[in-house]
Amino acid sequence: MEENNIVEWQPQDMLEVVLNEPDDFLKVRETLTRIGVASRKDKKLFQSCHILHKQGRYFIVHFKELFMLDGKKANLEANDVERRNTITTLLSDWGLVEIQGVADLNCAPLRQIKIIPFKEKAQWELCPKYNIGNK
Repeated sequence: MEENNIVEWQPQDMLEVVLNEPDDFLKVRETLTRIGVASRKDKKLFQSCHILHKQGRYFIVHFKELFMLDGKKANLEANDVERRNTITTLLSDWGLVEIQGVADLNCAPLRQIKIIPFKEKAQWELCPKYNIGNK
């Protein structure tokens, strides 16, 4: 078992993306609800990442980054960041976002992430760990 390696996180460590079209925000937001860590026996998917719109800029953030932005305690591990990077790379590969200012991202293996096809969405319980805009 690998020991947890907690990341010293700063808001400037968030991964900035550019949307190809303004209405891609909603597509990205919906797509992210179907990507995360799955409990197959319960058919539950725990959403890993969210899209954050701040001051005209967009970021793909791990839910633990959102907790830290709120001033809450969260243990953001290297693997969380790697999963975020993998998910963002997928969004980029699918033509939904363009990753800004980073040439080489450390990514987690795809096997660590479950992607639920849109047509199977109703068969799963989608569980966000963070709700943007909710206090």
